[in-house]
Amino acid sequence: MSTEQKIEKFILRNSKSGFFTKVSTIPYKFEISESRAWDIVGELLSNGLLESIHDEFTGEMKLCETGKIYSIMDLERKRKREKYSSFNKKKK
Repeated sequence: MSTEQKIEKFILRNSKSGFFTKVSTIPYKFEISESRAWDIVGELLSNGLLESIHDEFTGEMKLCETGKIYSIMDLERKRKREKYSSFNKKKK
């Protein structure tokens, strides 16, 4: 299996699990150069397999399966709310 295919499967698996994949994790996880990672990401985006969004706080590009941006964003919000409420419960 090629590196491109491994990266594609990794991103799609994360999407199915309800998570975005940050582009910055790809060079580290797959031991490729940052430039090569961006080439692969560009290819996957242009093929229509993936969509991207930028993190509202860091500006970092995050990837997911086409059509899943809003459902994953909703899951992220829910996870943050749960984390915040459990943190407040521990303080009391």
